[in-house]
Amino acid sequence: MKIKIKRSPPLLTSFEMRPDLDRAVWENGRMHPEISDRLQEIAEEFIAKLDLPRIKIMDIILTGSLANYNWSKYSDLDVHIIIDFKNVDENEGLVKKFFDAVRSNWNRTHDIRVKGYEVELYVQDDDETHESTGVYSILNDKWVLKPRRTEQVINKVGVYKKSRYLVRDIDKVESYFNRQKYEDAIDLGNQTKSKIKKMRQAGLERSGISSTENLAFKVLRRSGYMKKLFDTVKNSYDHFKSLPEQE
Repeated sequence: MKIKIKRSPPLLTSFEMRPDLDRAVWENGRMHPEISDRLQEIAEEFIAKLDLPRIKIMDIILTGSLANYNWSKYSDLDVHIIIDFKNVDENEGLVKKFFDAVRSNWNRTHDIRVKGYEVELYVQDDDETHESTGVYSILNDKWVLKPRRTEQVINKVGVYKKSRYLVRDIDKVESYFNRQKYEDAIDLGNQTKSKIKKMRQAGLERSGISSTENLAFKVLRRSGYMKKLFDTVKNSYDHFKSLPEQE
């Protein structure tokens, strides 16, 4: 899979601002009731199945591009369930790891589409800082942070160069796997994941969600390269730890 600006313009132009919020989701600045009801139902069932009696949902919010003007066909319905981690356990770091694991498993094993958009769940501590320019409370049916349509200059060449640089590393990880060099694939794969995480975080802290680094990460995710990286590292680990059957 290759990323090329000229041959794949939708991938890079998908970050540009639209004149309106997506009308499939919004009407007069409010979420369609059938959508908010369904997203609330999904979030509450997710929490209920964890069978943790001390969990109280403080809010359920929609964030991301569908709560903003830069939505596209690549967008997801990013639903964040807000709770107080301290009510679960005093070890908040352990609580975060638990929720990250269960929501990751849920997102991986479910493919729920609402108006054509995939639903992605995230459990967020009420004290957690979240970078977003649009936040809508599903529980309260109102904007927590209303987005503003402002033109943004996207460094498409910079986004392309950063994503292409990482694509080469991901392809190399796959090459190691195909040649059965599983330990090398695991090492390079984990290094690449760490590099991408640090790159994105640095961009968010410096320039927010429109940073070149964050958009390069989104190119990798939307093109399937992030999935390819995680899948290849996982498969490499499984092969590396396996023992062949005795003949």
